[in-house]
Amino acid sequence: MHTLLVTGPGGAGTSTVAAAAALRSARSGRETLLLARGTPPVAGPDDEPHLAVRSVGGPRAVGELWAAHAQTLTGLLPHLTLPPATSVVPLPGAEDLALLAALGDADADLVVVDAGPLADGLALAALPGTLRWWLDQLLPPSVRALAAVRTAGVSAGAVRPGPIDAVIGALPALERLLRSDRLADASGTGVWLTGEARGPAAAALRRATTVLGLHGLVPAAVVARVLPAGGPEDWWRDRAAAQEAALGALAELAPVHAVQEAPEGPADGAAALALLDGLDLPASGGPPAPAPRRVEGGWELSVPLPFADRGAIGLTRWGDDLVIGVGEDRRSLRLDSLLRRCEVTGGRLADPGAATARLEVSFRPDPQQWPADLLAAEGRTS
Repeated sequence: MHTLLVTGPGGAGTSTVAAAAALRSARSGRETLLLARGTPPVAGPDDEPHLAVRSVGGPRAVGELWAAHAQTLTGLLPHLTLPPATSVVPLPGAEDLALLAALGDADADLVVVDAGPLADGLALAALPGTLRWWLDQLLPPSVRALAAVRTAGVSAGAVRPGPIDAVIGALPALERLLRSDRLADASGTGVWLTGEARGPAAAALRRATTVLGLHGLVPAAVVARVLPAGGPEDWWRDRAAAQEAALGALAELAPVHAVQEAPEGPADGAAALALLDGLDLPASGGPPAPAPRRVEGGWELSVPLPFADRGAIGLTRWGDDLVIGVGEDRRSLRLDSLLRRCEVTGGRLADPGAATARLEVSFRPDPQQWPADLLAAEGRTS
């Protein structure tokens, strides 16, 4: 495993857990990078010999992205005066893009990503696929090939540069970013969820597990904050019962590691490491990407969607993509060369509401895209 993504509801201790995981990895001798949206809340990571810490977030991160590409834009649009990095106002989503870029540039045995609150963590998981989809819709491969020809013409002085060249000039950087996307390899990406052992947090993490499954990711552990024993008898009895119910719900998502509530966060690295006593870093990530399975009359593609309910699932096909929706979240899944030449004949959600819930999509050969002799052979073997 090369990447550990840590996320949870706001105030769940996500940043502390991410810093503790990075410390543990570094002290085992692995070269480790901690990517954080802000300053890590644990003192001491900067002094670890095998640990590098990079803060990615806010105007500084956006300014770094701007500074990296402003010179290219200036050369393509000489009639415009572009602002310096210190004057750039961040667009919504720019922090996620900066974090994804930092993740692509990372060179470490393990990169621990403090993905922040749950909504931000899920947005980061979805970002690479979303960028790929929009790139293919707005600038499909045939258009990008023509753009390369135009770029060569501009470089040779045969074509006068114009505003379109600013867009074309950004393509190589975007394609490099997507090629270096570490989250694309779900088998090399582990996920830790953090949260309180309370009903609302368990429900939010359950929904998040479904969305993570949509993007091919599976939680390896839930780090749950629990109250210490004792307290006012009547209140504690009711609260303890609710906590036990929440822990049972969290255990359905992944193995639970309980961390006792404390008045304050850990004061130093040793205290942070103590929070993870008994919890090992994930040894593997999510499952392999879905692959077609031969069935009678065609093929079937199974996409894990743990805990999904039938009413929340949407399914459409657009060109060579299968677009799967879970509530308001969507993923565009590129079909392989075999399924691209097939028709979608149906889809069903198996085991709805369970950890084993999965969307099963059936396909059959498209007669217009299969030679007659291959169709005849396929019919004899089905």
